[in-house]
Amino acid sequence: QVQLVESGGGSVQAGGSLRLSCAASPYNVNPRCMAWFRQAPGQEEREGVATVRIDGYPWYADSVKGRYTVSRDNAKNTLNLEMNSLKPEDTATYYCAAGAPVSCAPLFSGRFAYWGHGTQVTVSS
Repeated sequence: QVQLVESGGGSVQAGGSLRLSCAASPYNVNPRCMAWFRQAPGQEEREGVATVRIDGYPWYADSVKGRYTVSRDNAKNTLNLEMNSLKPEDTATYYCAAGAPVSCAPLFSGRFAYWGHGTQVTVSS
């Protein structure tokens, strides 16, 4: 069973930056795909934000392209998300996900078997 624990959320003003991390266990797990999703208040579906394949190849949603950077450290079993130029519309609970879909992108939540509990990101204007 893969367990995922997110950290690094918080509150920031528009234009600011935050870094999210996700630690995966057990130590020898290396999911083919790791990803970040987010869900804003009142939103029914989780929105795919970014994903990175086990070889490091990233993919981004258009809404965050150029502002977010996703990376993973396979030796440490961690997934990171650098978020810059944050906007109020980025406010959401951010979830780490892991799985082995045939293709990591585009991001569909149903393709990921393992989820963290989420970390809150709040961007004020």
